[in-house]
Amino acid sequence: GEESLILLDGRHEFPFSFQLPQEPLVTSFTGKYGSIQYYVKAVLERPAAPDQSVQTELQVISHIDVSSPALLTPVLRSQEKMVGCWFFTSGPVSLSAKIERKGYCNGEAIPIYAEIENCSSRLIVPKAAIFQTQTYLASGKTKTFRQMVANVRGNHIASGSTDTWNGKTLKIPPVSPSILDCCIIRVEYSLAVYIHIPGAKKLMIEMPLVIGTIPCIGFSSRNSSITSQFSMDMSWLALTMPEHPEAPPNYADVVSEEEFSRHVPAYPLPIDCEEQLCCPVFAYIQEFRFQPPPLYSEIDPHPTDVEEIQPVSFML
Repeated sequence: GEESLILLDGRHEFPFSFQLPQEPLVTSFTGKYGSIQYYVKAVLERPAAPDQSVQTELQVISHIDVSSPALLTPVLRSQEKMVGCWFFTSGPVSLSAKIERKGYCNGEAIPIYAEIENCSSRLIVPKAAIFQTQTYLASGKTKTFRQMVANVRGNHIASGSTDTWNGKTLKIPPVSPSILDCCIIRVEYSLAVYIHIPGAKKLMIEMPLVIGTIPCIGFSSRNSSITSQFSMDMSWLALTMPEHPEAPPNYADVVSEEEFSRHVPAYPLPIDCEEQLCCPVFAYIQEFRFQPPPLYSEIDPHPTDVEEIQPVSFML
């Protein structure tokens, strides 16, 4: 028969441990329109009295090793723009930028290599910024939230002059790691190098970044020690996002993919760096239709018990 345990009045503590599922779990994340959360729940069953239960949040991190070959690949982009208005064209502004690898960790400083040539008649200002893009997918629709998380400004470049960034650094702040293979929530990063041109649209290059948790071996010991601390410390979870995210969006208002492609460029232009970082809510929000994700009819959209919630998994 079942063993019974009679507890006397007072405080009782029972140490316990449990094994997380073998399949990879998505990193804990709280974003603008949704979150990925895990909980430990304990239930005290009492005869002739209602059960008592308590639950506490469990932080989970799915490690990304930035030493993997795919994340050690350099990224290079270049672009040129003619500057002028109406029938007067003053000349091109050209920009090329490179980062040594695609993967970095929290606390690392990204060296940026860039060449800017100003053949226009304007005074231009080059800048660089790290953007985070959160993507939420549900019922075949998509909503994104884009925000700047760090930036750096270069020197003014006069007409007819050039400038070179030979490893200009941009430090990664405490942000959550990339979430790339979850079918409901994605968190992606990019490094943008762009130029403010008076009287014309920005010239911008955007390069993909992956923010990992295991630092790249072979780089500076200082960076490795910093990133090791962040890979073990979950402080970025509390620092990156608001405590109470907004309610999920109404997907009835989103536009079709065709209409989106006609009006929005491949890389949305950011708000000015300084203005965005100073605003209480700094974001670039866009709504559009995305390729339909897998059907989720098997999942209860309104779970009532924490133990019934199945965490979304993805392949590392």
